[in-house]
Amino acid sequence: MANGGTGILTAGTSGVATPEEARRAWPQWLALGVGMIVVAILSVFWSAAGARLLLGALGLFLAVRGALLVRGARSGAVGRSLAPRARSLGTGALAVGAAALVVAVSSGVLAARVLLVAVPLVLLAAAVGLLGRGGVSRRGGQALLVWTVLSTGLLVASGVAQGWARASDVATVIAALAVAVLAVPLLLASVGLRRVAAEPAPAAMPSPCAGCACGAGGCGAL
Repeated sequence: MANGGTGILTAGTSGVATPEEARRAWPQWLALGVGMIVVAILSVFWSAAGARLLLGALGLFLAVRGALLVRGARSGAVGRSLAPRARSLGTGALAVGAAALVVAVSSGVLAARVLLVAVPLVLLAAAVGLLGRGGVSRRGGQALLVWTVLSTGLLVASGVAQGWARASDVATVIAALAVAVLAVPLLLASVGLRRVAAEPAPAAMPSPCAGCACGAGGCGAL
């Protein structure tokens, strides 16, 4: 989560290039992936506070990620070219995350209603974002768009037939499923990073002065 490179708000390993960096990163991705799965499972089976737990966890992630991005933009850790984008997205994520935390703490009913509205919107935004890309991402966006239409139809049907409280419960389950699915790439990334971390350190290059006059007092002794 602390890596503030080009991934911005998503987990990525493209900036991890050395075994030393991988050794620091893979436990973070593993812990985040396992934590997401645990939160998803608890939010489904904990009917009394599942929506609050899920919304609060998402809000906490966004708030922490946003704060790290803003700090990285100020310190220059993300690079000068990415700093404006990181600052803008970080500020937005921090604000949305803080608002989600407030809602999750204040009211379980309100948290469930927020998920009811947010789930279709977030899924639609993600699908549109993927459709704007090519290759595998575009096909994934098409599949996600179909899933978004089906999920939205299910939520509307549940709300009309069984009441919007029931529809909110369905939205919580859909959101939990999405969180669990997103955890899978993180777990796979942690496995790849652990493999990189296990690689031996590159051998030290021999000194360019080895065997020459530098070993006998320096080049000035010639």
